[in-house]
This record gives sequence, C-alpha cells and structure tokens, in this order.
Amino acid sequence: MLTFMVWLGSGCGAWGGQVEQQPQPSWVVPPDAEALVYKTVGDVRLKAVVFRPPGFQRNQPRPAVVFFFGGGWKNGKPSQFYEQCRYLSSRGMLAVSAEYRVSSRHQVQVVDCVADANAAIRWLRAQAENLGVDPRRVAAGGGSAGGHLAAAVATLPELAPGGRPNALILFNPALDLSPAALGGKPTDAKYVELSRRFGASAEELSPQAHLHRQMPPTLILHGQSDTLVPFAQAEAFQRRMRGLGRRCELAGYSEAGHGFFNYGRQKNHWFAETMRRTDRFLDSLGYVSGPDTVQQFLMAKPR
Repeated sequence: MLTFMVWLGSGCGAWGGQVEQQPQPSWVVPPDAEALVYKTVGDVRLKAVVFRPPGFQRNQPRPAVVFFFGGGWKNGKPSQFYEQCRYLSSRGMLAVSAEYRVSSRHQVQVVDCVADANAAIRWLRAQAENLGVDPRRVAAGGGSAGGHLAAAVATLPELAPGGRPNALILFNPALDLSPAALGGKPTDAKYVELSRRFGASAEELSPQAHLHRQMPPTLILHGQSDTLVPFAQAEAFQRRMRGLGRRCELAGYSEAGHGFFNYGRQKNHWFAETMRRTDRFLDSLGYVSGPDTVQQFLMAKPR
C-alpha cells in the first residue's frame, strides 16, 4: 500500500520529491455555469463554479451541494465534478464545484486545503439568500482528497469551524491518514515526506478520529479494488458511524479502482451507478424527489 504515498486523487498528483511551482490552472468555466469568488487569500481568488437548476428563482430556496476535486491536495481542478453538478442541478439542486488551493500551485499544506473547503461551505450559507439556497440543506462531497476535505469540514471543528454540512457524499474518500491505515510505517521515507506537508498530525487531520454524535447522514461510494485508498477505510468509518447511532451508507463496487466514478470512464457505467445511488440518498433526505433521471441525462449528452 505504499503506492498511496506516491499517488492520491483522480489522476493524480505525485507525492514524491520537491514540490515544483506550476502556473495557475487553465480550467474553464462552462457556459452553463457561473464562477463566483468565495475567498481571497493574498492575490489568489478562489472560485465556486455554480450550476443553477432549471426554473431557478432566488425566492424559492433550493438544497445545495458543494463538490471538492481530487488530486492528492497537490493537483486537480473543479471540472472533475462538472457532470455530477449538471446532473444534480437538473434534479433541482444548486450544485457547486469549488476551487481550493493545492500544493503544486500555491505551496500550501493540507490544513490550508481544509480551511478553504470550510470557507466554501460558510460562503454558501452566508450567501444563501442571494444564491437561492436553503442553508439547512447543504451537502458536501468530493473524491479522494476532495472526499477527505468534505468529511474534514464535518468532523474537525478546530480546523473547520462553523462550516459543518448537512449531508456528505464521499467518493473513494481518504478518511484515515495514519500510517497503519495507509499500509505503511511512520518511519517509511514516503510517509515522512507526506506527513511534513500535512501541517498537523495525521490524527488531527483524519475525519475518522473525530466522529461525533451530530455527524450528518453520509453516503460513501468506494471501489472495492482501490489500491490507493483501501476499501477497509470506508468499512471502518461506517462501523464507527453506526456505533454512534449515525446514518452511514456504504456502496462498494467490485472490480472498481480509484477514481472509478469519474465521468467518461468505462462508458459512464460507474458514473451512472454512483449517481443513481446518490440520487436515492438525496431523495431520502428530501433534497430531490421522484425517480432518478440518470439515463435521460446521459442520453442527452453529445456523443
């Protein structure tokens, strides 16, 4: 499992070696969305890419979801979750894919990534009236490192104060950053290098170590053949959640590896499966209603 130390995310950024400065990412805001600045740090303006539902009116508050991309807290871009956002906005939600600082472009640590994720949730609630959002129905989601950030905002009060989401949708999330959970030892060179860039201890940054009795309803979608973030992490998280009497659904997908859920992979088989499960979860919370429309959504996409 030492490969986890080298790669984590949906593509995904290398951990090994010295961090090199890279130019600002060239990700595109699509014409069916709007980019709004949610946080400014120095000369960095972090943007939330907002997809509004059909028939949107600000005086009719909608549930919302904020996604955080994967990339090992080093790389990645908001476009990873554009299609998930498009689908959920088609179901009546306001859907957001949030930019956050990463080490390759901004020379930050994981604690800074958590701070940005927290700021995105707090911004969404603070702007609820302007955005047409129901502040009591804000879900957070993400993949891999982005899944970690969504879970961290729900569990780490000192690092992420006041931004707790009302539901979690986690794709192959990194939930336990301890060496044992990653299949290594504290003295392994790659883990030492990784931990230097945490900005806090592994325990302080691990959502699993900070579960509480106010945890929001959670859905985890995880490939059972993931060699980067072990499926066992998700199982352990679910056991602890249930031990606290909190709702945690775990959907395991056999023969699916890391990043299996991304749009465009396997002819969108896993995208469809995970979005159907996400739809059912959100329907149970009252965020969407009626049968899912995943098939219709995919059929309407250009081929």
